[in-house]
Amino acid sequence: MAENRPEELTFEQALARLEEIVRALESGNVPLEDLIKLYDEGSALVKNCTDKLQKAEEKVKLLQVKDGKITEEDFGNE
Repeated sequence: MAENRPEELTFEQALARLEEIVRALESGNVPLEDLIKLYDEGSALVKNCTDKLQKAEEKVKLLQVKDGKITEEDFGNE
């Protein structure tokens, strides 16, 4: 199990831990009690990664050229 709480991990660390959890779960060699703990940890990591991605997306601006002028829009505004 990871020693750090999910919110203390960087996005990359959380993603790597999620990959470890998926491999462990796919192996089929995890006792039920540990499986539940891994599932709970994975759920917290997914939430953490989603939150970090959402915050990053809010910061990203899209620069466009319109009528010869550079404009700035929030990423995701179509």
